[in-house]
Formats: sequence, structure tokens, C-alpha cells
Amino acid sequence: MKYKKNFLVNILFGVFILLIILILSCAESNHFKSQKFISEDEFKLTIEPPIAKIIQDTLQIHGEVLIDNYAWLKDKTRTNPEVIEYINAENEYTEKMLKHTEKLQDTLYNEIVGRIKETDLSVPTKIDDYYYYTKREEGKQYWVYCRKKGSLGAEEEIVLDANGLAKGHSYFSVGEIEISTNHQYLAYSVDTTGAEKYTLYIKDLESSELLQDKTYPVCSIAWVNDNRTLFYTIEDESGRTDKLYRHTLGTDIENDDLIYQENELAFNVWIYKSRNKEYLILTTGNETTYEIRYLKADNPFDEFQIIQPREKGHRYYICPHNDKFFIVSNDNAENYEVMVTSVQHPGKENWKEFIPHRDSVSIDIDVFKDYMVIYERENALEKIRILNLNTNEDYYIDFPEPIYTIYSGRNPNFDTQIFRFTYESMVTPYSVYDYNMKTREKELKKQQEVLGGYDASLYKSERIFAQAPDSTMIPISLVYKEDLFKKNGKNPLLLYAYGSYGDCSDPYFSSTRLSLLDRGFVYAIAHVRGGGELGEEWYEQGKLLNKKNTFADFIACAEYLIEERYTSKEKLVIEGASAGGLLIGAVTNMRPDLFKVVIADVPAVDVIYTMLDTSLAGVEWHYDELGNPNDKEYFDYMKSYCPYQNVEAKEYPNMLVFAGFYDPRVNYWEPAKWVAKLRALKTDNNLLLLKTDMSSGHGGASGRYDYYKEVALKYAFIFNVLGIER
Repeated sequence: MKYKKNFLVNILFGVFILLIILILSCAESNHFKSQKFISEDEFKLTIEPPIAKIIQDTLQIHGEVLIDNYAWLKDKTRTNPEVIEYINAENEYTEKMLKHTEKLQDTLYNEIVGRIKETDLSVPTKIDDYYYYTKREEGKQYWVYCRKKGSLGAEEEIVLDANGLAKGHSYFSVGEIEISTNHQYLAYSVDTTGAEKYTLYIKDLESSELLQDKTYPVCSIAWVNDNRTLFYTIEDESGRTDKLYRHTLGTDIENDDLIYQENELAFNVWIYKSRNKEYLILTTGNETTYEIRYLKADNPFDEFQIIQPREKGHRYYICPHNDKFFIVSNDNAENYEVMVTSVQHPGKENWKEFIPHRDSVSIDIDVFKDYMVIYERENALEKIRILNLNTNEDYYIDFPEPIYTIYSGRNPNFDTQIFRFTYESMVTPYSVYDYNMKTREKELKKQQEVLGGYDASLYKSERIFAQAPDSTMIPISLVYKEDLFKKNGKNPLLLYAYGSYGDCSDPYFSSTRLSLLDRGFVYAIAHVRGGGELGEEWYEQGKLLNKKNTFADFIACAEYLIEERYTSKEKLVIEGASAGGLLIGAVTNMRPDLFKVVIADVPAVDVIYTMLDTSLAGVEWHYDELGNPNDKEYFDYMKSYCPYQNVEAKEYPNMLVFAGFYDPRVNYWEPAKWVAKLRALKTDNNLLLLKTDMSSGHGGASGRYDYYKEVALKYAFIFNVLGIER
């Protein structure tokens, strides 16, 4: 009887276990089918996040004691097994937490790839008797560099196949590519780690053989006109480009002549050849100050001559034109003015005004034999003015849309009437135009082809303005699909910003972005102070002791978009990269209640500790942007907004953080330490994920297909949190 009872109990227990398994299987099946938001709390029984150990490190500065529990994650050698183990654990956790979105990631990846023309050519550029162009081939990650001699119908010559060179490397990037004046030699540089350490190679294009001339780590390259001599710049151990060398083909590169060395720790040097091929231009400078020297490209063994000695705060550059130099300068001209002087007397005391400064318009120029192209920016809108240097007649090029972005294209030829530029908007794909400066005729040479039947008329872009706390009006560029948008607060919205170094976040087209817009997203760019969209004053108002304006502007834009019912707090996603990641980290600390999802790409979030370590690449260069924390005034100000310093025990949004293990600009330990501290202190169950690419640097994956996979993962994370099921 006892045996039968036990047998019955075992049978019932077995049935119970089977029912549990069936229920869990159904739940898992429905879960993977629905793709709905899964919180860390729901996973915590089976998937625990990695918890970084605490080793207290203290720093005494300005009478304060800073405590850093995660300083041990900083390993400049990138060889510490304990650090690597922790980073890998974070990657495994991220992979597990997003495993249920793999099908969605595949869908998004196939969507994105399905829109691109996988085999495609760039618009050829004619230089002397050659047509140079690049091409992509289906299934291949990288560009192939090609040329044809005489006509576009001639036989194709492969100058450089990056796909072949990339074999065996998980990361590959081509840096500089420079052809000798006689088109026989190719000087190029490659990076195979993501650390932005480039090796110089020289290829004989007639024999297709590599020369023995090789050196590392190289930055800029310039050939002189004898086709045997080139100049190149080299980095020091900290990553600062500080030396210029001269090399003659066939000689031992170890014996190259050191031509210039920059001893100012905040300065870098770079070299290039002028458009008219008469001069090599050597520039040394930092964020605020430039100093320029020049050398006749026919006389490589002469000495470089200085234009104007450095003066703190004075930035200038030169455009050689026949027997004179046009000089763009900010000396007593915040938005720059154009001066002119003779080659024989280039010093500032001989400069004469050519285009006067205007308070509301920033300018830049390109110079050709008979024409000057003047790029103007006013009220966050770009314009191109053409000036005939012989007649002084000028006019503007017309553009069809109210919001757009224009860039100078590849214009290597000095004696030409054709000016190439690129045009795009948030609804118009990237387009290449050749413009005849004499006849004023514009020819579309190529427009990015979006496969799958893209119709620009179905999408709308607009510009609105949000009011910052100090009453400054902040421009916001928007795009959305008209039939999916209603101003009722129900649309998901991704708000992006950068806002540093005077760089402009201009409205651009993205075929990958269509995966958002076609699901009802609004995509917005906040043109916050610290960028250069509204000129130099806009930049000055968002740097150094004005940096918090950048954050206040972004928060004001987010609040305005919610108030105007473009979106809601529950559907607002924010994103920023690098210095834009500093912005994202700061506003997430300041207003975590305002955002549902945070995407931080290689974010510069450990400002104080990084800026105190002058052994890191370019730290002194950044002092003119953020300040020097060795100065108490700047230390106190930076400490008040530094994302890492201001993490608190409170609720935070869902967060996905990206890092590159070999990133030399924002080292991997900044986001790693930030995530470790957030995980220890945050009081919510929202997702906090860190994905570190162990084979890349600042720009993420180098191959185009790998990049698309990153985008697909990012979008899948966003959709997962917002409950978007397809």
C-alpha cells in the first residue's frame, strides 16, 4: 500500500513537472513571438548582471577627495585578464538579455541591407589623364579604389583593394590615400586595430609591387612634385601628431629627415598639398590657435616659410592663388573674414580685407583659378556663393528645400569651371552635383539609390524652435512619415544631438533611419549650443564655463517636443556619441524622468579623471574645449556636470551603452566605469546594457555589414523597450 502511494505521488509529481515545462515552453514561445519589453527584474532569477568589484581609489585635489571605486578597470595596455574578463561578462550579459530579439535583429538587418545597392560606384574624378573612383561589391565589407586612363571606357585598374588587405583582420581602415604627381606611386595608410595607429605603405602602380618604404604611426601624407619625395607626420607615444619627416623613395626610412617638431603639448601638426599644386602647407595648432608654414612643392629641400606666428585665439588658414594667398582668419572676426596678401609678404601686417566679417554669418572658402566658392552659414542654414575673381561678379546657388545639407565634393583641379558639391536633406538621398560656375548650370551626377521603392514625397522634414531657460531659441530639425504621424503625443521619437567643438549636426539623409520612420518614429536633431550651426558665438556659448548651456538646451528641446505632442516621456529615445555621449550622460543624470530609452555611443562620461591624465591622447588639446581641471574654477564646474561623478541612487531610464576596446579618443574604461557605477547605485529594474566591440575603436565596426548589424541591434533594443513587436 505504501509502495502504491509513493508510486502515485511520483506519477502526480511527474505530471506536475510536465505541466510546468509545457507552461514555461508556451510562455517562452509567446515571449519570443511578441518581442515585448523584458526588464532585468524578470530575468534576474536566471540571468544576473555582472557586478564589478569595488576597489576604492582616492584622489586629493583642490582640497577635495574624489573616490573612484572602479579605477581598476582602466588598463592602458589592454592586457589585464581581470579587466578583459569583466568586459566579456558585460558583453555576454548584453547578448543574453537581447537574445529574444535576435529574430527582430535579423529582420531589421535584412531590411537595412535590402535598401542599399550592394554593388555600386562613386562618381569618377578626373585628374590629368586619369579617372579615379571607388566601388563596392556585393557581399564585401570595404571599398575598392580604381582608376581608368584616358576615358571611362578604358580598362579598369585596381589601385587598392581594401577587402584583400583586410583579410585576417577583424578591423580594417584605410586612412590617407595620396597619388604622386605623375600617377605612378600610391602612398596610403592602414589601421588594423581601431586604435587609429596607421602604417604607411607605398605602392608602385606600374608594377603593383609594394616598396620597402614603410613606417608607423603615420597621420597625414603629401607628395612633392618630383615624384620621389613625400612628407609625412608621425604621432608620439601619447597619440599626439608632433613631427614632420621628409622621405625620398628608395632610401632607408629610418634615416628620414626630421623637418619640424612641435613641442607645445596642446598642438598637433598636419601636412597637405595646395589645390594649385604649387605649395605644401604645414599647419600646427589646437582647438583655438593655428600657425601655418609653406614650401614650394618643386623645392622639397628648401625650408618651410612661416605665414604668421601663432597668437593665442587666432585661427587662420591659407588658399594659394597665383602670386597671392587668400587667408581666412578670425582675428577680430569671430565668424571669420577673408584677407589677401602677396606670397612675398605673407605676414599679418600686410593682410588686406577681401571679404568683410559679418556678425550673423560664418564663412569658409575654396579657391580655383577664376572663381572663389564661399560657404556661408546663417541661422543654421547653409548657402554657397560663387565669386568670379576676374570680374568680381557674385551670385548664390539655389537649393530646392528649406532644410538641407551641402558639402564641397572632391575638387582636386585648380584650373576648372566645374565645382562639385554634395546635397542631401532628411528626405532627399545623398546627391552629387557638378556645377558650372560660368554657365550656372547644375548637373546631377549621382543620387544614392534606395532600393525597395523609396518615395520622398511620403516623408516630411521641418524645423521648429524650443526656448532654452535663458530664452535662447534652439533649432530642432525633424523628419517623419506623414501618414504615420499625428500630433497627439503617441509617436515614438528619437532625439539626437552632439553640441561640441563647434561641429555642426546638419540634417542628413539615412536609409537605415527608414526602419524607424516606417514604424511611426519621429527623428529629431537638436542643434544645441556648443555646435557651430549658428556661428562661432553659438559654439562659444556651449564650451568651457558655458558647457551646461548644451545640456539645458537639450532638455528644453525634449520638453518642447513633449509639450507640443510630437511624443511623450514614455516614447522618447535619446542618443549621442563621443562628446555627444557626454551630453547624453549629463542630461540622464539631470532629468532621468524625461526619457524612456538612452543610447550612449562611445560616451565621454569620465571627464575629470580623463582630463587629469595627460598621458592620454590629446588631453591638453581638449583643455580649450572643456577646461583644465587642475584649475579649481574649471574643476568645480566640470564636477558639477560630469556624468560619472554625478551618478546617484535613483531611477534611471533603460540604457544601452556602446564602447570600442581600442578606442583612443574615448577609452573603453569611461563607459565601463560609468555602467559599473550605475549598476551599483540605480534603484530601478530598467535595462542597463554595455556592449564593447573588442576589435574596434571610436567609429565602431569598420566593415559596412558589421556596422548594419550594430544598427539593427540598437533598433531592436529600442523596439523591445517600447513594445514595438515588428
